[in-house]
Amino acid sequence: MPDQSVKRLDRTGRIELWGHFGYNSGRCRNKERGKIGKMKDVVLNTDLKSLKLFKRGKVRDIYDLGDKLLIVATDRISAFDVVIPSGIPQKGRILTALSLFWFDFCQDIIANHLIPLSLTFLPEQERKLLEGRAMLVKKANPILVECVVRGYLSGSAWKEYQSQGSVCGIKLPPGLQEAEKLPEPIFTPSTKAQTGHDVNITFDELQNLVGAELASKLRQVSLKIYLKASDYAEKRGIIIADTKFEFGTDEGEVMLIDELLTPDSSRFWSKEEYEPGKSQPSFDKQFVRDYLNGLKWDKTPPAPELPPEVIEETSKKYREACNRLLDRG
Repeated sequence: MPDQSVKRLDRTGRIELWGHFGYNSGRCRNKERGKIGKMKDVVLNTDLKSLKLFKRGKVRDIYDLGDKLLIVATDRISAFDVVIPSGIPQKGRILTALSLFWFDFCQDIIANHLIPLSLTFLPEQERKLLEGRAMLVKKANPILVECVVRGYLSGSAWKEYQSQGSVCGIKLPPGLQEAEKLPEPIFTPSTKAQTGHDVNITFDELQNLVGAELASKLRQVSLKIYLKASDYAEKRGIIIADTKFEFGTDEGEVMLIDELLTPDSSRFWSKEEYEPGKSQPSFDKQFVRDYLNGLKWDKTPPAPELPPEVIEETSKKYREACNRLLDRG
């Protein structure tokens, strides 16, 4: 069977991504078991002998292929910038399937770093490990900022609004509630810290970092992607409360890189359960954060193990988000 990033049109003209786990006729699933999440395998680390490891991030293992990179999404999960020792079943495949879908969905707005993938250059055992988890990408020069778009008032933005009445220098109307929909989405960039927490910055500070022209392009593209994706997701019962994008350059061309609109990079809420004025049920790793907040843990390594029920519920939330977003049936 072809690799999961190989595209073709089905009889209805819809794009299909084929593979061990991916986007297939709109259904995000494990093809061997018929339903996502039934397999109990968890991949916490990869150690490909045939390739050179470029970088190991919180979730992804990245391998150097000269002018290209192979990005492998593991089942690791992080919270409060600390990697948790417990893995979430199928998480890496879900992140990959969603990113592949959204990169294709947004390519009319901006180019991305994806290259058609074939794993035939790898030994069979390594190919099997990477099925549904890998993206082959151009080696772009990353722009070292996080491009955050917020459509709703939540998380750090809610805390900043309570104390200052603004978010990243953007003045907001008084009297807004937690999780309330903003009058219009706002662009709130942050520095991309190599260690520790990212720091929110104003648009003026972004201009000083990358220049006025590039800053304006990043803001314009980020807002366009958010608006298009939000409209699509809402029709499938998911509110994208906020999300972050990463960009890079290749021969002077700005492009989307890393992941895109996944439960790791976004705050997904249930449209049916949405009720402003409180914290919202979510389809992302907020469930893990809430559990950890209830422990006597100082948010520094090493992180505690997650109990089986938290692992299963988190996996269920990721699966639900994937199935809703990719089900075009």
